[in-house]
Amino acid sequence: MQKNLTYSRALRAALFACLLGALSWKALEVEAHNDSAAKNKAIVTEFYNLIFRDHKPEEAFARFGAAKYVQHNPRVPDGQDAFIKYFVPYFNTHPDARNEIKRTLADGNLVVLHVHSKQNASDRGRAVVDIFRVENGKVVEHWDVIQEIPEQAANDNGVF
Repeated sequence: MQKNLTYSRALRAALFACLLGALSWKALEVEAHNDSAAKNKAIVTEFYNLIFRDHKPEEAFARFGAAKYVQHNPRVPDGQDAFIKYFVPYFNTHPDARNEIKRTLADGNLVVLHVHSKQNASDRGRAVVDIFRVENGKVVEHWDVIQEIPEQAANDNGVF
């Protein structure tokens, strides 16, 4: 009986050690995921502000853009060069255009920005949700959803 009891205790101790080890690995995975998300959030925020606050798309892509940049906005062509050729004239025509990031969310390699986009100070603007995918420290892909800010709303909640 003593031998079975010792074996049972040893088995429980081994199982407990395995469980703790699995939980520790899971905690490390979660920590790495959160650390990666935080780094990607910082990359996308700086990339976005260089483009839409500072009007420096060339610098943004030189620092943070991937060689192959995939664009899902149907009005903007794929690629870094096409993006720059699209936005440099836009910023020349709209020198007061600014996008203000209201909130940022990150989950692994995806970063979501909720943005107030305005062409000038008197413009009500648009509410924009921009989604970016980051790979190896570079922005590789973009999606967006854009909503005009109406003069009057059916509620008092605001879009931000």
